[in-house]
Amino acid sequence: MRAEEIRDEISALALSDKLLLVEDIWDSIAKGNDELPMPEWQKQELDKRYQSFKDGEQELHDWQSVHEELRASYK
Repeated sequence: MRAEEIRDEISALALSDKLLLVEDIWDSIAKGNDELPMPEWQKQELDKRYQSFKDGEQELHDWQSVHEELRASYK
């Protein structure tokens, strides 16, 4: 089946079926994510951020405090 035919089939699906399909597709991607190499620029950015943290230039924040801060800023 060609990509165009697949798109046509998907267009005909009910929204609930489309959501299930997206979930299945995402799960299949997640299972094989080790197949996708991280680009060099992304590795460099992670290294830079980690070094910045180790040097004391960055702080870590737990999810709860970040969530509360965001909620407060949108009130």
